[in-house]
Amino acid sequence: MGLFTRWFAEAKPAIEPASVRDAARLAQIHAASFHRGWGEGEFESMLTERNTLVHRLKTGRHIAGFIISRIGADEAEILSVALDPQQRGRGLSRDLLLTHLGHLAGRGVRTVFLEVEENNQPARRLYERAGFATVGRRERYYQRPGGEQLSALLMRRDLS
Repeated sequence: MGLFTRWFAEAKPAIEPASVRDAARLAQIHAASFHRGWGEGEFESMLTERNTLVHRLKTGRHIAGFIISRIGADEAEILSVALDPQQRGRGLSRDLLLTHLGHLAGRGVRTVFLEVEENNQPARRLYERAGFATVGRRERYYQRPGGEQLSALLMRRDLS
């Protein structure tokens, strides 16, 4: 491969721990992905907590997504997974999720929980393909901009 081709070839996505320096970009991605986006200050707080694990997904030099979990004893809850809208549909969320689950297992986590909007079919497929199963339902858990309330599914995956 020539130098010119290598220079312009798309960089392979990298999944790595996020830091407080990433808070502003993570807040941008979250705001583009959810009705009520978390602010930069909220991300700064979470990124400094010892029981929180955050991974960022980089394409080249740009942060294109993230995943964040809170750990308690041998359980964790995935709080959010978000990808830049321009990066969706490429399998990057799957890679991000599976890498993150591996790191949780490495920290002794045996069970992972998450909530997902009942009507969010792409997210549900992602989680089901990653081995999560529905274990409950939370009525009117999410509120849309117009006041509509949507239910959430509680999902679980055992890592052990």
